[in-house]
Amino acid sequence: MALSPFDHPFLSGLFADPEIAALMSADADLGAMLRFEVALAEAQVDQGVIPETAASHIARLIDFKPDLAALRAGVGQDGVVVAQLVKQLRAQLPAAVAEFVHFGATSQDVIDTSLVMRLASVCDIFDDRLAGLVEDIDQLVARFGTNRLMARTRMQDALEISVADRLIDWRAPLVRHRARLKELRSRLLVVQFGGAVGTLDKFNETGPAIRTALAERLGLGNGAKSWHSARDGIVEFGNWLALVAGSLGKIGQDAALMAQNAMGDISLASGGGSSAMPHKSNPVAAEALVSLARYAAGSSGTLAQAMVHEQERSGAAWTLEWLVLPQLILATGSSTLHAGRLLTSINSMGRSETDASP
Repeated sequence: MALSPFDHPFLSGLFADPEIAALMSADADLGAMLRFEVALAEAQVDQGVIPETAASHIARLIDFKPDLAALRAGVGQDGVVVAQLVKQLRAQLPAAVAEFVHFGATSQDVIDTSLVMRLASVCDIFDDRLAGLVEDIDQLVARFGTNRLMARTRMQDALEISVADRLIDWRAPLVRHRARLKELRSRLLVVQFGGAVGTLDKFNETGPAIRTALAERLGLGNGAKSWHSARDGIVEFGNWLALVAGSLGKIGQDAALMAQNAMGDISLASGGGSSAMPHKSNPVAAEALVSLARYAAGSSGTLAQAMVHEQERSGAAWTLEWLVLPQLILATGSSTLHAGRLLTSINSMGRSETDASP
């Protein structure tokens, strides 16, 4: 039985996001690591650092299937997967070229670059989903925007507003989040390649050119230096995830309150059943959005602690990211799916002008 609700045998019915989970999987991670090693060898051939024959042998490892049990044992021993992975890769090659696998790189180069390679696809998915949610809200404005609602401040009746007034408040942050994502991608999706202590010590003057070629082959940005101990890009992305989940949580909170029997401000096509009260129709998607928003807020705060690295690399701070970031990504992904389900399930909002109180 899985311990995470995102892949639990039955809790995943509420929280799963298979599309994003696939990008966070071990298979996707290992595949990206292998692409890194192949691209690194090709970039080094371009600069005359390793022989072309070595790169051609290394390129054949792109579909290598490692011994997962040995990788698991290696992580338990070394704290990272790369040492054991490189050992297995070298065992597949002739002795004359085996040493050129992973030449001049360090474990963090492989692991961090694998992460951002996959985050590029994650960002694409989030952007597409947010665009879809904006469209869903626009459709609701077209259908119900002129209807009337009672605005409530501090949970008390205030003044009447239009449904469009509330929907615009739902929509505006999502548009801003798309703009934020477009802007932060240049800081997040950057190749990691610095070698043992971030200085490309194995390469002298050819190091920057290798990093540039590596970045180009992997479709990533190229920073002026490695970011082994500068984690602001990762934490900024975590904060962005919490912002998205929070904005969707606000939609969920509003919808849950509007769906109360005494309010009747919204009608949903379907809801969750009760084991004891068959007459109930619970706003499950709305409630999940609230829970996920609170989870994401707490997780982003924990992730911020991963910025505190000791000198050129921290094992502890880096490992903390592995405990928090994938789950934060999945929580926000789940939020976007629930938001889509909620918005498309709305049958009515507010009261038409002919039915509104004078």
